[in-house]
Amino acid sequence: MRIATWNCNSIRSRVDRAVGLLQRHDLDVLALQETKCKDAQFPLLPFELAGYEVAMHGLNQWNGVAIVSRVGLADVQIGFEGMPTWGQPEPVAEARALGAICGGVRIWSLYVPNGRELGHPHLDYKLEWLARLRSAAQGWLAQDPQAQVVLMGDWNVAPLDEDVWSVEFFEGKTHTSPPERAAFAGVLEAGFADVVRPHQPGPGTYTYWDYTQLRFPKRQGMRIDFALGSPAFAARVTGASIDREERKGKGASDHAPVLLELAG
Repeated sequence: MRIATWNCNSIRSRVDRAVGLLQRHDLDVLALQETKCKDAQFPLLPFELAGYEVAMHGLNQWNGVAIVSRVGLADVQIGFEGMPTWGQPEPVAEARALGAICGGVRIWSLYVPNGRELGHPHLDYKLEWLARLRSAAQGWLAQDPQAQVVLMGDWNVAPLDEDVWSVEFFEGKTHTSPPERAAFAGVLEAGFADVVRPHQPGPGTYTYWDYTQLRFPKRQGMRIDFALGSPAFAARVTGASIDREERKGKGASDHAPVLLELAG
């Protein structure tokens, strides 16, 4: 079984790239983030013609998550238990989390809030969002320790110094602050494991490069896209890779897909 996660940065702009990704890697499941469209605007037909089902959740031109599968798409859940809200004057549960069972695996497509800047209320929202995710994920494992669950997506956290091109550049900024790193570590402490890093270790294995300042050709990136698996899921992972080629060329997303190989 082959699954992947990708922040596509607008599915309507990159549907051809998404379908090409499915075919190039012979993927069974693809979790998408930042689809940037309402459900009625989602370009379903190209995926269906390629033999895939799609579950999506989008409220407006921001955020948005989806799961594309050819191995089943059951028990679709929008948001996780206790997921916090954001916005004024009426806070809403943003389109940032979507779960479904695909091929016996509970796959979550997650788009963690950015945080914006240190001291901003959006950072408090981000930390609360991750804390609630940890609580929900811990509950899933408590209910069924053998559950196969993977939390995939854009976490907007670089948990280690080696996950950024310059520690000095990110000092005093979001994504690398101690509270954000502690929140990410909290999900690991809840019983989930980073199933990609053992297969893609070391500095320079980035998943995101800003469009500005020629960050990609300069190799000035960040590692912020992850797949965290439950023990039963992690035991099935036989390989992982980052498709850096997808970041190249005209019209590329600023993120690269992260791919997993599963046994059985």
